[in-house]
Amino acid sequence: MDNPLLRLAGHAAEWRGRTLTSEVEHHARRALLDWFAALLPGCSRPPATLLAAALAPERGPGKAISYVDGSRGPLRHAALLNGTASHVVEFDDIYRDAGYHPACPTISAALAAAQSQGASMQDLLRAITAGYEVGCRIGMAVQPSHYRYWHTTGTVGTFGAAAAVAVLLGLDTERTAHALATAATMAGGLQGAIQGEGMSKPLHPGHAAEAGALAALAAAQGVTGTLDVLHAPRGFAAATSEDTGKWDKALEGLGGAPAITAITFKNHGCCGHIFAPLDAIGALRDSHGFTAADVERIHVAGYTETKTLCDRPEPRTVTDARFSVQYCVSALLHLGGVRLAAFEPENLSSAAIRADLGKVSVSIAPDLADAYPGRRAARVAVTLRDGRVLEHYQPTRKGDPDAPLSDADLSAKFRELTIPAIGAEAAARLEQALLHGQALPGPVPLLAPARAA
Repeated sequence: MDNPLLRLAGHAAEWRGRTLTSEVEHHARRALLDWFAALLPGCSRPPATLLAAALAPERGPGKAISYVDGSRGPLRHAALLNGTASHVVEFDDIYRDAGYHPACPTISAALAAAQSQGASMQDLLRAITAGYEVGCRIGMAVQPSHYRYWHTTGTVGTFGAAAAVAVLLGLDTERTAHALATAATMAGGLQGAIQGEGMSKPLHPGHAAEAGALAALAAAQGVTGTLDVLHAPRGFAAATSEDTGKWDKALEGLGGAPAITAITFKNHGCCGHIFAPLDAIGALRDSHGFTAADVERIHVAGYTETKTLCDRPEPRTVTDARFSVQYCVSALLHLGGVRLAAFEPENLSSAAIRADLGKVSVSIAPDLADAYPGRRAARVAVTLRDGRVLEHYQPTRKGDPDAPLSDADLSAKFRELTIPAIGAEAAARLEQALLHGQALPGPVPLLAPARAA
């Protein structure tokens, strides 16, 4: 077997001088637009605000922008803060085959590096594309077993960030390889840390963005890593999955259509493992016109993670609610959608929403579990009070590559999430700059200043 790290490093380094096709550029700009949509609402919420306060005494000079507090500073600080903030409200993108949110670590590190280097928009888009290629493919190599104990966005995201920053630093194949090798030993993020009541989950992509950037900066100065660390018997894949990696699958098609052209953009503000049930219930509601008051009970049959990660019948915190099938289904029925409003205090404590949590049950369907992660499906049965049982099979999720959000859908999502954070005029200017501009995005003042709590 060829060394997968060297293959990926060579491929990433090639993106330094590539001319983006119009199609790939379009997809990369969509990813950048969606990242800002997820980022800006998170900038005024903990833990991003708390982390900004914790780092404030250590902030030094630099050109990279932390959108959490609007300050400029070192590359690594901006990558850490923006990477954290962009994962707070759970609206960030997904690479389905890797169970991975690539934008948070990759774009956070890439944009900070581009601002620090005085790079162009085209440089940034090439770096983002390279970072998505490396992170998404390493994610494919270790899934699905990796997800049992590891949060892929925190682990694999370190490689995506390292590759993107390596491109912006102009590293050749050899030094890019050492950046990836160093990133491997700094990757982290435990599943156990995202299922409790704490704030650890958004810190995972923030750490990945900072650690990946550090790995690339170190490699630029000559720091070396162990170049067989991805596939060695005691390497990254062996330590974090059931074997030494599915590298043939991960490297298949390398050099063809980039991973960034097959991204899922979220249509709900919660865990992606709940999307298929929400889409199914939405389809049934649209067809049959029932309301929350008409529902006797709902059963969701999904793949393994829908049950093991998201069967939370009594969510107590915002994070719990975003990972609760029961809460998200009830919120959909009562509010009409699962957007930012679903997780505001008045709705989290709503007696009507809470009263219906017990109506929702979850199980694993073996055939749907076997199809994961390449397919994210659900079967839903809604029993109404009049005795009717309505059933729907949802083979994919709206927003997945085979049911994508249109450009209009994505722009509507961007405006919905960013206008409350920065105002309509600023949001319109930013949207145009991200979709059509040639200069890097600059500071974007928040309407509500960052809060420490």
